[in-house]
Amino acid sequence: MDRSRLVELLERVAAGTLPADTAAEVLTAGPLGADATGVEDLGWARPDLHRALRTGDPEVVYGAGKTPEQVVALLRRLAAASDRAVLATRLSEESRERVRRDLPAAVVDDVSATAYVGELPSARGRVVIVAAGTSDLPVATEAAVTAAVCGAETEQVTDVGVAGLHRLLANRAVLDSADCLVVVAGMEGALPSVVGGLVGVPMVAVPTSVGYGASFGGLAALLAMLNSCAPGVTVVNIDNGFGAGVFAARVARRAAART
Repeated sequence: MDRSRLVELLERVAAGTLPADTAAEVLTAGPLGADATGVEDLGWARPDLHRALRTGDPEVVYGAGKTPEQVVALLRRLAAASDRAVLATRLSEESRERVRRDLPAAVVDDVSATAYVGELPSARGRVVIVAAGTSDLPVATEAAVTAAVCGAETEQVTDVGVAGLHRLLANRAVLDSADCLVVVAGMEGALPSVVGGLVGVPMVAVPTSVGYGASFGGLAALLAMLNSCAPGVTVVNIDNGFGAGVFAARVARRAAART
């Protein structure tokens, strides 16, 4: 149960459309159940089953360094405790194949190395993910999947880097339609500055490790974004599509709630 579901439950009780006893049964089976802390000790992990209740976004499985068996076990447990999609990121090919085999209902994306189990929440707010080049797609798609799991409508605009500005300008209306932008770029990392000069939409920039030697694994793009001359450019760490997706979805949800 996430925060919006809890508020809806309480509003129905207040309106007299849901008996208090029924609401108590729902809460007892969920956040006020036998383990009211919401933390389950699996011996090798302690999944937070109440994260969605506190923050609006459920616990996420970071797949790097975990065995395929651990990934499946965590996704299965989190999905059982949630009434919405739960996400795993940075999954190895072996883990993705195990998720496909053991959790047939999971949606597995090989480009972003992600998987989620459960129904996506109703979309509130709109996030547009802009990728400078096709080589940036793994990070951009991670951001898009994450934003969708976090409850935002998403659209991707791909291969509109500064090497051909006419491609970006042709999509200006799409950029301006967003409640929040995620702008993903490697190499010299100039795209967020250009976008920041075109539209006044809240934006998070994501440097990627794409580029030749002097890009230093994305450090050049990171520093360029941090030093952007365009106002309003916020920046996450190198290749952190997940962090950008969560941030953008939260901005978009709040914007939608105020319209």
